[in-house]
Amino acid sequence: MTRTRSLRPLSDLGTEACSRILGILCDLDDTLTTGGRVVPAAFDALWRAHDAGLRVVVVTGRPAGWADHLARMWPVDAVVGENGAFYFHMKDGAMRRRWVDDEDTRLRNRDRLAELARHIPATVPGAAVSADQFCRATDLAIDFCEDVPPLGRSDIDRIVEAFVAAGATAKVSSIHVNGWFGDYDKLRCCQLLARELWGEELSEMRDHYTFCGDSPNDEPMFAFFPLAVAVANIVALQDRIVHLPAFVTPSAGGAGFAELVDHLLAQRVR
Repeated sequence: MTRTRSLRPLSDLGTEACSRILGILCDLDDTLTTGGRVVPAAFDALWRAHDAGLRVVVVTGRPAGWADHLARMWPVDAVVGENGAFYFHMKDGAMRRRWVDDEDTRLRNRDRLAELARHIPATVPGAAVSADQFCRATDLAIDFCEDVPPLGRSDIDRIVEAFVAAGATAKVSSIHVNGWFGDYDKLRCCQLLARELWGEELSEMRDHYTFCGDSPNDEPMFAFFPLAVAVANIVALQDRIVHLPAFVTPSAGGAGFAELVDHLLAQRVR
């Protein structure tokens, strides 16, 4: 495996780069959370970034039901969910939902995923449909360590292979394998969001944003953003990632995200 870059310490992210950053795009699980919970330091960091005028977008594989809540209740500009199937945001006090695929397409794909929801747990012992599946609109999440005893790497690979054999896209997060039918991912949906909400082409603005994540399903974002950052727990998964982010925080999970916000706000030239 030939990597495009190596992980550098967050302290290498300098004042000039920090000063031009307009916003933070960030993963949720094991990036804002630690041990499955959003820790106070991470939630406070979201507020401090928001209050400092930075755009904040949560970019996650978690379901539509979660995204609706986060977009309503958290200090964020939008939430990209189910690995790029949609973005939700509040406007004039009302929820706005932007789906990548139309409703008929989503309904057809849901039937195809229902068959995989029966097939994969039956063929990979110990795997299970995720507990949050009832909140999902466009993808299937197979749990390999969140609410089930952790599976080995070969079992995770078998889950991926089952999705791919059915013609689905499959991405490995820190807790699930997410599979879907459709030509989208986290990055493409963020590009759509930036174009529609901010009138920006991310391809022209990529050095004005940082992305913070922790796992292989974040790889398109790591590859795209030159100032991408990972929290320290990425080290356990980096052998699955070709396109590593440029920087890594000293700490894992939510504490690492808080370190990123602390660093950005301290380095920005006002």
